[in-house]
Amino acid sequence: MLILVTGGAGFIGSHIVTAFLGAGHEVRVLDALLPAAHRTAPEIPDGTDWRHADVRDKDAVADALRGVDAVCHQAAMVGLGKDFADAPDYVGCNDLGTAVLLAGMAEAGLRRLVLASSMVVYGEGRYECSRHGVVRPGPRREADLEAGGFEPPCPHCGEPLAAGLVGEDAPADPRNVYAATKLAQEHLAAAWARATAGRVAALRYHNVYGPGMPRDTPYAGVASLFRSALSRGEAPRVFEDGGQRRDFVHVRDVAGANLAALDGLDTPGGSSDGGLRAYNVGSGEPHTVGEMAGALAEAYGGPTPVVTGEYRLGDVRHITASSQRLRDESGWKPQVPFAEGMTEFASAPLRAG
Repeated sequence: MLILVTGGAGFIGSHIVTAFLGAGHEVRVLDALLPAAHRTAPEIPDGTDWRHADVRDKDAVADALRGVDAVCHQAAMVGLGKDFADAPDYVGCNDLGTAVLLAGMAEAGLRRLVLASSMVVYGEGRYECSRHGVVRPGPRREADLEAGGFEPPCPHCGEPLAAGLVGEDAPADPRNVYAATKLAQEHLAAAWARATAGRVAALRYHNVYGPGMPRDTPYAGVASLFRSALSRGEAPRVFEDGGQRRDFVHVRDVAGANLAALDGLDTPGGSSDGGLRAYNVGSGEPHTVGEMAGALAEAYGGPTPVVTGEYRLGDVRHITASSQRLRDESGWKPQVPFAEGMTEFASAPLRAG
């Protein structure tokens, strides 16, 4: 099978390309090499059909789609960004780019798509109140954050909440520009699937980390920021009180999830029934940001992380995944335990950011 991987030179995309090649597929890569993710020329695996072009270029997309059997769409601007002035770039790259790709797929008669989505579409994760059951807390108030009140209260009674695992059927509640663009990508893909009888597996990645992450960039994930600080001899700076719960999933496991999702598009049930099927992709081992910083710093050899009490509006407190749907429907399961992955990541090479 010939698979087009958009963004295939990026951090996650490059690992997906390696996984597809290892499974015996042919791979074509389309990547714009945006400066936010690429400061040096990427290494392209032997045997890869490489195209340096932007996914918003309809002629380049049409050419890249010729002879392709399926598409794995990873191309996007990622992260929270620096401020709202980034909004046009996010919308242009993520949403317009997806629309151009889907239009090209419709014209080419392609019907199989694996889409990189994100946990950020949920906003806050799953919470339960002892009095009111499962609730959806609103955005945290700046006054509360300033006073060190980081935990979202029950929206009905104000009591503390217990955080749990969020499932794919939870309502979407994007709380920043990046999150809004990822949800828009899902909606565009669902509309394409309805119009063309296409099939989409939307993979909602949780906190991906591993070798090849970009360093020293505001668009990188928190694991990369901490690893970058350690490489400079600086202590990782942990925001809030470090108690934010996340699911840190290794990039090789994410690549394996893409391979499983691709195979699932041709399997009875799940996403092969038509339309869009969403899947969380997480490790199943929730950890706090503080625990992650501590494990990474210990594996690196210090210095010890510093908890700053700082915060960013738009960040959520707890978001951890139930990836049971993907496990049940594809047989996928993560292979890299948290401690092993952090030990590897502590000495792994990073790409210039």
